[in-house]
Amino acid sequence: MKWASAAWAAGVVFLAGGCALPPEGVSAEDVAEYKSAVASIGCEMVSESDYLPVELQAGLTRDQAKDITAYLLASGEAERLENGGAKLTTGACA
Repeated sequence: MKWASAAWAAGVVFLAGGCALPPEGVSAEDVAEYKSAVASIGCEMVSESDYLPVELQAGLTRDQAKDITAYLLASGEAERLENGGAKLTTGACA
């Protein structure tokens, strides 16, 4: 039990430090492909017309694209837009 408590505490510290874990089943290469595809459409993910080309270019499902968007928001690599979308704020979109 002591080990489980230590692991839980380490996880809390990790998350509290502003670090987010990548989505399950998504590789670092998937995230890189997503970022490149989003940059190619103007760095914003707002509507269907944004998600479809990103999914096609990066070879992702809709759920994967949504999960990566949420991950980048949580990790501070994207920001929420007033219209409900998200904008990448790093790399080619900085």
